[in-house]
Amino acid sequence: MGTHATTAAQSGAAALGDGTTLTAEIRRVLARVDAHALRGAKGEEHHAQAPVPEPADGPGTAPLDALVACFGLTAFERDLVLLTAAQELEPTTAARCAVASADPERAHPTFSLALAALDEPHWSALPPVAPLRRWRILEPDDVSRLTTTRLRLDERILHFLLGSPYLDARLHGQALRTPVPDRLPPSYDLAASRVAGGWTDGARPDAPLLVELVGGDLRSRADIAAAAAARAGLGLYTMSAEDIPVDPAERDRFARLWQREAILLPAALLVEFGEPDREQQAATEAFLAGAAVPVVVSSADPRRTDRPHGTRVTVPSLGDEEQLSLWADAFSDADLTDGELRALIAQFQLPPHVVRSAAATVRRELPHEDELDAAGLAWRAGMDEARIGMDELGRRIEPQAGWRDLVLHERQTGVLREIVAHVRQRSVVHQEWGFGATLRRGLGVTALFAGGSGTGKTLAAEVMAKELGLDLFVVDLSQVVSKYIGETEKNLRRVFDAAERGGALLLFDEADALFGKRSEVKDSHDRYANLEVSYLLMRMEAYRGLAILTTNMKKALDNAFLRRIRFLVDFPFPAEHERAEIWRRVLPPQAPVKDIDPELLARLTVAGGSIRNIALSGAFLAAEEGEALQMRHMLAAARTEYLKLERSLTPTEVRGWV
Repeated sequence: MGTHATTAAQSGAAALGDGTTLTAEIRRVLARVDAHALRGAKGEEHHAQAPVPEPADGPGTAPLDALVACFGLTAFERDLVLLTAAQELEPTTAARCAVASADPERAHPTFSLALAALDEPHWSALPPVAPLRRWRILEPDDVSRLTTTRLRLDERILHFLLGSPYLDARLHGQALRTPVPDRLPPSYDLAASRVAGGWTDGARPDAPLLVELVGGDLRSRADIAAAAAARAGLGLYTMSAEDIPVDPAERDRFARLWQREAILLPAALLVEFGEPDREQQAATEAFLAGAAVPVVVSSADPRRTDRPHGTRVTVPSLGDEEQLSLWADAFSDADLTDGELRALIAQFQLPPHVVRSAAATVRRELPHEDELDAAGLAWRAGMDEARIGMDELGRRIEPQAGWRDLVLHERQTGVLREIVAHVRQRSVVHQEWGFGATLRRGLGVTALFAGGSGTGKTLAAEVMAKELGLDLFVVDLSQVVSKYIGETEKNLRRVFDAAERGGALLLFDEADALFGKRSEVKDSHDRYANLEVSYLLMRMEAYRGLAILTTNMKKALDNAFLRRIRFLVDFPFPAEHERAEIWRRVLPPQAPVKDIDPELLARLTVAGGSIRNIALSGAFLAAEEGEALQMRHMLAAARTEYLKLERSLTPTEVRGWV
């Protein structure tokens, strides 16, 4: 069977034939069986067979002709298919076969009967490698008695001949029908054309019809593949690479079943390629290498394989105008202004199906919403959709703190507000004012927060996230960095790819785990560490949202790396008057307190993080005693905190407390 058998299937199925029906063809084959019976009776009159009535209109032979064309069946093999079909469709077939075989026990089609009764017989019709058995068109009941055992027409083939196409039941649960999207953005539509072209260019007739579709999200790849299949006159079925059998015999059986289905339906197959283990990957590659029908391999990244990968198509990123058209179409009945739409596309980079899902959520919630308008609901729906896939990559903090919760010098606060302005106004400056086209690179908003533990770096990020209406995701770089070459970049790519959907504020904690003075490369580990840092900075500079690095050791960072960061904010250890202010703000107004003196508490030489820990622990101690919060409770909590810090309270720090 050639690699372009699907085309043959389509042309064969479309043929109108010469008006002959399937019933008439079955009558013709049974007449050959009757003629053989008469010859066997040596002219004796017999009455075993009643005359066959003239058939009414029945199904045509177009499916039969398609079957013959697609699988390269000979005239004898065609009649053998008709003989086995007669067993299921013509009630008199069993008796006629018994008479023709001169054996009442053989009241069914057999190969010996076919060899004797049908035209142009040949033994090569029934070996395991011949089309009839290779493609499981018919099966012998007992291969040890090949000539005398019953031959059965496969049920799927029988229904195909009767014009009732459906997916073979043996593939249910593995291959699922994929619907064709109503419409695609222009760039997606162009990608679909490239996928379809990978099946039909005909450059190498013997090449596998394999296309690799990479990038984007799984649903977008499926939509593009379904549109491509429809363009090529095919349906699309999807399966996971993990469902491909590892056992070679099972895999061969599955591959034959699918290839037969791809021809009969006709259809293409979309294989979702995740991160299989070595054995599963080898099985998948073997399956793909033998595919002689249209297949799309769907994966986030290009496969690493020595085998031919076919045509490779990358899911394109949607431009601002495409995004604007997409959002405007999805929210056409939500009465959003052009400015509100542009604010949404400046913040969110969502696939088309996700935008439509967000719009459906807004339409469902708007009649029952009292606080938010359509634009506010659209923003919230976008945030909800963008969170998907991020929670497993970092710690999400729902911002609660405001500017009043920060105790910083005015200089640092001013820089933080400037960072917020860069994020909030980027659509105006980059798009409307044209700076994006002029500068092209390094448009991401990047910042480095440098300071000791507990000096307010995470709190500052939380305040900025609340001001911008964004989620804050804290990513611990010490957990991202891997000792295996290339794994760190892979982990970072997952974080940024997921965050791009909603422009979340990314806070990379413990940057010292990755950064360091490495301007002098001494060995391969230093070289790869430099590559990892460069990759992180590159992604930060290209990131549409705000990406912040935190470090406790600013002096350990290479100046070449610092120059690539747009904002640098120092978080100094708070002075005594600043610590007193932190104490005042950390104690809630409704908390019962007695003789609490923030000025005395400020003598503790600890940063804001430790101040919050001491205040909370003291409150629990007071609550346990049923007393108001007092200095003695703070003293006990301070001792516990200092033990954690491996320090000792000095008499000066606690003088006058109790």
